[in-house]
Formats: sequence, structure tokens, C-alpha cells
Amino acid sequence: MSDVVIDISLSLDGYVTGPNVGLGNGLGDGGMALHDWVFHGNDADRAVLDAAFEATGAVVQGRNLFDIIDAPGGWSDEMGYGAKPTGEVNPPVFVVTHSVPANPRLGDRFHFVTDGVESAVRQAAKVAGGKEVVVMGGGQICHEVLAAGLADVLRLHVATVVLGDGTRLFPAEAGPAVGLELVECISTPAAQHLTYRVVKEK
Repeated sequence: MSDVVIDISLSLDGYVTGPNVGLGNGLGDGGMALHDWVFHGNDADRAVLDAAFEATGAVVQGRNLFDIIDAPGGWSDEMGYGAKPTGEVNPPVFVVTHSVPANPRLGDRFHFVTDGVESAVRQAAKVAGGKEVVVMGGGQICHEVLAAGLADVLRLHVATVVLGDGTRLFPAEAGPAVGLELVECISTPAAQHLTYRVVKEK
């Protein structure tokens, strides 16, 4: 049985992008600082990234994020899922969307799901081979999975930055309460890597 894992980087004030997100500015203004731990981190940061990559069997993401990574300047032959280079085996990605794009640039490992996030998680679990189903963003999809009670694990990479504005992981309006149990905390100069198990109601 695959765990459904929300895995996302965010600022200390809870933003997963900076403001003014667009196709040429996928992380928004100042948002690259959220991923300094990925590209400029130390050995402990790299170990966190490598472990997550190895544990991933399938990925769920939203359409907005897909459009950014499929656009020119997005993911390429030199950079794939999990910041891994070409030659690595990349997991299948299930994109939650209202409509299937006509001519996606990226390959056939992307599958478009038009009947909701629960269907995407279910389809991803079928092909994950018992490994994790990783919900990687954007923030709206991550929160939707958490609020729907679909997540088993919440893995946050809290960057050492306050963005002040952008895309929130947790919306400002009221939402359902979620019980969490901290199971791992790895501290580096670039980020606090926090792993919580979601407490399910019995």
C-alpha cells in the first residue's frame, strides 16, 4: 500500500511561491530562495532529496505547475523530476486538470486526470509499485489532498526566507483541522526538513 506524501518547500511565513507567478517566473518573485537547499545545500540536504527521489513511485501535481514545467525554460533533458539529471528513471506524473493540453512538450510519462484529485491519487497508487505517491504542488493541490483526508505524510522543507506574499500552502480562509505527528526533523543552514505523519481518525 503506497503512502500518499505531500512534499513541498515553503517559506517561514507559509508561501510556496513568491508573488507574480507566471510561465517565465514559475516560483514568483524571490521564490527561487525556497529551493536553495536543493541546488546549493549541504550533504544533509542532498541526502533528503535523494531519499525522496528513491522513495517516489508516482507523482501528482496540478495543471498550473504542469504548464510552468512544460513551458520553454521548464523541465528539460538536463533536469527532470527531483532535480535529477538525464538517465535517471523518472516516475509517472498525474496532472489534475479540467482539460487535456493539445500539444504538451514533455513526454508520455505525464497522464492527465480530468475527474478530480481523488482519481489522480488512486491512479497514481496503482502504478507506484508500493512506493510513495508524492503530491508535489502547487500549493492548491497539496492543500486539497490534505483537506480531503487523502494524505498519509506531510513533508515540509521550510526555507530560511520570509517572502511576505505569494501562493499560500494553507489558504487564509478556514479549513478542516488536521492532526499531525512529527516523525523526523533534519536541520540544515538552508532548510528545516520536517516530516509529519497525518493522524487519521479511527
